[in-house]
Amino acid sequence: MTLNEAVRLALEHFRAGRMAEAEGLCRAILQAAPGMGEVAQLLGVTVMMQNRPQEAEAILRQSIAMRPDLADSHGNLGTVLQSLGRMGEALAAHDRCVQLSPTTPEAYVNRGSARLTLGDRNGAATDFARALRLRPVDALAAANLGVALRESHRVAEADRALRRALVADPGHAEAMLGYAHTLRELGRLAAAKTAYTRAVALSPAKTEALCYHLYLMQTLCDWDDYDRLCARVSEIIDQDGGIVIPLATLSIDTTPAQQDRSARLFFERVVKRAAAAPLQARAPSPGGRLRIAYVSADFHEHATAFLAAELFELHDRDRFEVLAYSYGPDDGSAMRGRLVKAFDRFRDIRSVPLDAVARCMADDGVDIMVDLKGYTKQTRLDLLSRRLAPVEVSYLGYPGTIGCPHMDYVIGDRFVTPPEHQPFYAERLVLLPDAYQINDRHRPLPEQVPSRADCGLPEDGVVFAAFNTAYKISPAMFALWMRILKRVPGSVLWLFEANPLAAGNLKAAASAQGVDPARLVFAPPRPLADHIARYRVADLALDTLPYTGHTTTSDALWAGCPVVTCLGGTFASRVAASLLSAAGLPDTITRSLAEYEDLAVALAGDPARRAGFRKRLEDGRMTAPLFDSRRFTRNLERAYQVMWSLHSAGRPPQGFIVPAG
Repeated sequence: MTLNEAVRLALEHFRAGRMAEAEGLCRAILQAAPGMGEVAQLLGVTVMMQNRPQEAEAILRQSIAMRPDLADSHGNLGTVLQSLGRMGEALAAHDRCVQLSPTTPEAYVNRGSARLTLGDRNGAATDFARALRLRPVDALAAANLGVALRESHRVAEADRALRRALVADPGHAEAMLGYAHTLRELGRLAAAKTAYTRAVALSPAKTEALCYHLYLMQTLCDWDDYDRLCARVSEIIDQDGGIVIPLATLSIDTTPAQQDRSARLFFERVVKRAAAAPLQARAPSPGGRLRIAYVSADFHEHATAFLAAELFELHDRDRFEVLAYSYGPDDGSAMRGRLVKAFDRFRDIRSVPLDAVARCMADDGVDIMVDLKGYTKQTRLDLLSRRLAPVEVSYLGYPGTIGCPHMDYVIGDRFVTPPEHQPFYAERLVLLPDAYQINDRHRPLPEQVPSRADCGLPEDGVVFAAFNTAYKISPAMFALWMRILKRVPGSVLWLFEANPLAAGNLKAAASAQGVDPARLVFAPPRPLADHIARYRVADLALDTLPYTGHTTTSDALWAGCPVVTCLGGTFASRVAASLLSAAGLPDTITRSLAEYEDLAVALAGDPARRAGFRKRLEDGRMTAPLFDSRRFTRNLERAYQVMWSLHSAGRPPQGFIVPAG
């Protein structure tokens, strides 16, 4: 066999998937002709395909030494380095590949992938678009372009790119899942349902698609397949059958242990990167002030901002310097303007890659990084992938564990994170003395109350308000509400109208359970002031389980409307109880759904008791711990100082209870 014939045979083995045979032949060729860079490159790829990345790296570097101008060697080295989590080196290798082969679409696709992993969504989109100009029919490039555009909040453009990918390859599972996401975000929910169903069918092993499908079904209150989907998610967690989106576990019946397991596995398999260089020692802040960086996509008209704006304003500037790292949209709203003014420095990091964010935090001398997103919508997972500050804290956005070993603390309280739940958190628990949730006393409190007629409500009868978002409504909870309506003649259930499809499904479910659908009234979206005013029309608010109301419950209590809740077993199922306790209304916290139902019925028939609850809430509006923003801020600052003291003493993070001040 001649040398050329041996090379051809090695390529045949490689293309046929016979990696061991290809490897053996490549080694034999290199032994006979040691300087053949192309063969060394092929050997590196065969070794990489056999899941030996460190060995593949060494071989590919040898091939580059033999042939520095061989673009494929640089590109494949970049891919190996990506698999090893060495993203900076990977990007440099892909850059060299593009320089050597500027007309090769794969070079741009590979570099775009590295940029996307590093959080450089704009750079990634540019690379994928270049690949498509060079090769217009390329499903992978178009699908990746769609991902980069959607993560940059350019949803309409993402929709076009993903449709282009599916025209090229209708069976492309990743493109179908991305297309389903864009349809959901564009509000085309019926089409999104079809796309999610198709995405699950195209890739049954990709269990993330199943979770997103369940989430959409919950958003639509479409419960035909609800029990099977929930059971499947639990089975995946318990049997380590794949990746479960952590947020999907909060609104179905899961245990703290299951939520912890799903979060830890999600971090290990989706978020985690190879360790970056250790943080350098920081110079002390001027005047001994601690630098706190709050990181979020929600510094605009968003529920998190409605809760936390006053916290940022009230921080003691003699002891703290407060920074924002924002990666969400600038909506030009009054809230955005207020938030920009609330911080000492406001960093817009929407298009800033991870490494640059890390350098910025180092340059800013951040002492404590507070993540306000966790695993919620529009989070930047790359920012969770490695340590960015000496102390890292999870707060407010995600009600559960991040499952991340370098997230040091989670802020909770005796309700949402009781000490006995520590085994279910990768973080150390920090228990504030009142509720864990901050509230903004500048949220609107309209004096003008709409009439029942203005709200589409009947003049007589008890009005039960259930304004939690549609995906939190479980079939069991809705059935309970229907039993309450049957037991309280003339009453109506006032629901938030998340989308027309959900409204239609809820009406059909009411009818199936023997309740006139006309007794369901839907409240359309309104500006915050108008929405809060509606709570003054309602007689009683009904909470959901297992995902209780967070901002929704605080809005109701702020307006003086009592809320009936049931204390569950997880963080998300205990939030409303925490808020009610801190608002001075523990009377409406129940311990079982049967007790919840009976209490709601009893209160419906006792207007004097309801009036007493409303007066208690209104009298305590500016003094109850839930709404005492200054008290809350001082308690949180004390927690930050304890965390920093432990760190400064060289001690590992440890849980603690902040005593009442």
